[in-house]
Amino acid sequence: MIDKVIIAEDQESSNLSIQKTMEELHIRQSDYVFYCDDALNRIKMAKKAELPYDVLITDLYFEDDGRSQKIADGFQLIRAAREVQPDIMILVFSAEIKPAKIKSLYDDYEIDGFVRKARHDVKELKSAFDVLAKGQQYYPRALAQIVKQSNAYEFTDFDIDIIRLLSQGNQQKEIADHLNRSLSTVEKSLKKIRDEFGFLKNEQLVLFCKEKGIL
Repeated sequence: MIDKVIIAEDQESSNLSIQKTMEELHIRQSDYVFYCDDALNRIKMAKKAELPYDVLITDLYFEDDGRSQKIADGFQLIRAAREVQPDIMILVFSAEIKPAKIKSLYDDYEIDGFVRKARHDVKELKSAFDVLAKGQQYYPRALAQIVKQSNAYEFTDFDIDIIRLLSQGNQQKEIADHLNRSLSTVEKSLKKIRDEFGFLKNEQLVLFCKEKGIL
């Protein structure tokens, strides 16, 4: 059961929207802050008072408004919150769309759920809370499919080096020289990746990798 929630969100409209959703979910106590430092302080105080929060809802990116902050973003806040209270559930509410970064949140930061700021996000927040309340991890099906598709091909460091150099405007011969490989090796590697994703041009591959957060 989820009774107590702390919301870290610097955009007032999003903050109010989440608060309203918490009311509709009949969450007993939902506190909200605009800064990551304030969120961590609330978590520390609640833990010390033996009245810990059940869930931290946080954005990933916070606008710099000139106020000095020790914790600049949601990534750092997640780490810090878990150090203070390892069992706190963490739900990320963000406009992030890069599958690689979203997957990293689950794999490296061990979040409990992700909801993208988009159309119908209130409905999805409610779905996420239904799952979290059961002690389960919430992973939206649509995002799971995107991440799976983007990781169907396992990019090697060599692949990424080639594509990154392409994105910087280098020709294939220049890339071969830079990586100390033959031109044939570079061409074959690019063809293999293009065929994997059904691309006809290297430009399509570069754009795909940028959009998916691979570069």
